Amino acid sequence: MSTPPKPIDLTELRKEIDRIDESMHQLLMERGDIIDRLIEVKKSQESGSAFRPMREAQMMRRLAERHKGILPLDTVESIWRVIIATFTYVQQNFSAHADFSAGDAQMRDSARFHFGFTVPLVPHMGAAGVVAAVSESRGDLGLVPVISSVSAGAWWTALEFDAAPKIIARLPFVERHDHPAALPVFVISRVADDARATEVEVWSVRVSGWSAKAAQTLTTLAEFLAVPDRAFDGAALLVTLPQGQNIHDIAQLLAKAGATVRSMALVGSHATRYTVAADKA
Repeated sequence: MSTPPKPIDLTELRKEIDRIDESMHQLLMERGDIIDRLIEVKKSQESGSAFRPMREAQMMRRLAERHKGILPLDTVESIWRVIIATFTYVQQNFSAHADFSAGDAQMRDSARFHFGFTVPLVPHMGAAGVVAAVSESRGDLGLVPVISSVSAGAWWTALEFDAAPKIIARLPFVERHDHPAALPVFVISRVADDARATEVEVWSVRVSGWSAKAAQTLTTLAEFLAVPDRAFDGAALLVTLPQGQNIHDIAQLLAKAGATVRSMALVGSHATRYTVAADKA
């Protein structure tokens, strides 16, 4: 006769949960102690922004790759994003300036998912206002929807100058069809050159002779935004080049389609987004 299975002891399971919760809290406080030491080191050895876009991308890739079990990846991603943002804020206070002109709810969801509630969120009605606020700050972030309204104009041309902030990230980093903060957003700020994520380049390009044929040519090669540019009787473009593409090759292909590149300037870069495998989505 087989022995019946031992009943599950709910009290013991709850004790295990309490033990894990306390351990997580202790580890977060320990992380805070290390950040405190890091702040002291940076005071004597470094200057500039606390943002490290490439390191953050590497951390999020490792997190997504090792994740398993019943806990949704959305929850884990948001927890880690808030941890990263909050400890960055502790190192160097900053605000997140967000363009709400495309709608309040989606942008607010994206900002809170990625930066939590400790980081102050400053609303603006238009991308130009966001860029201006970040330009005037010491280390703030700007959040601009990737698909900006055409009425906003070529806001990215303000990033062409050497002293201007640049696009440093593209959110959400973890890509999947049902992401709870799915609004595609460019993050604008100033970061140290050795902290940048440079896998994907973002260029401001001005062309004359812009046409449907030129647009179709570019569509097959890169993501882009286009607004009319009276200065060149053509268009001002914001072109996001995937890894492996070269802006000069793009210019040659546009020329074959009848569009002449009049100017180009690198206005930022970001990490290649991580696409979740079907069995984890």
